[in-house]
Amino acid sequence: MAETSASILAWGDETFGKVNEPTALVARAAVELAELQEALRDGAPDEAGKEAADVVILLHRLMGVLGKDLAEEVDAKMAINRTREWAATGDGTGGHTAKAPQE
Repeated sequence: MAETSASILAWGDETFGKVNEPTALVARAAVELAELQEALRDGAPDEAGKEAADVVILLHRLMGVLGKDLAEEVDAKMAINRTREWAATGDGTGGHTAKAPQE
């Protein structure tokens, strides 16, 4: 079964209860993101995969609470990103140098 934001939200609601404050999901995602960083520092790719999944699960739940689907939001944002000009920082990241007309 392919998971969606709606299916992950339903699982989360059943497992943990309804989300009263969406920022609680963001706070928990920050904890999981720190655990992901630790796994990467420790050179533990299998653990890093699990922690990355935890972050994504929390983001899916957040989007579900907001009545959105994370995959659709990513697709829409990538369409914007592909229209921008980017400056690489040399470490595999960077920032955009021009605002996209869609924003």
